[in-house]
Amino acid sequence: RFLIAAHLSRAADIIRTIRDPEKPNTLEELEVVTENCVEVQEIGEDEYLVIIRFTPTVPHCSLATLIGLCLRIKLQRCLPFRHKLEIYISEGTHSTEEDINKQINDKERVAAAMENPNLREIVEQCVAEPD
Repeated sequence: RFLIAAHLSRAADIIRTIRDPEKPNTLEELEVVTENCVEVQEIGEDEYLVIIRFTPTVPHCSLATLIGLCLRIKLQRCLPFRHKLEIYISEGTHSTEEDINKQINDKERVAAAMENPNLREIVEQCVAEPD
């Protein structure tokens, strides 16, 4: 129980500083992510399922997939424990939430996206730690 709370806090801290692809704000400042959007469940010995539910600023946000990709990349790099990651748009907050949820939870699509130099550069800028 203590470990789950610690992992929850760690995951929330990691996503807190991700920058929005269009604005100078963080996802937390825009309330795209909050501490309440992170859930951690134990799924095995020393392995956890981390579920993130983020809320785009508008229901037709064209950058929702990119934001999901940023969340995934930053958490994969920074979580200090064994984990599986599921990232979703908060239910009812985006017009194409089902398609986006499939995309950002598909390993092949994520890998392909990160092979695109332009996309990778945007993701790197968004996930870079603030100075």
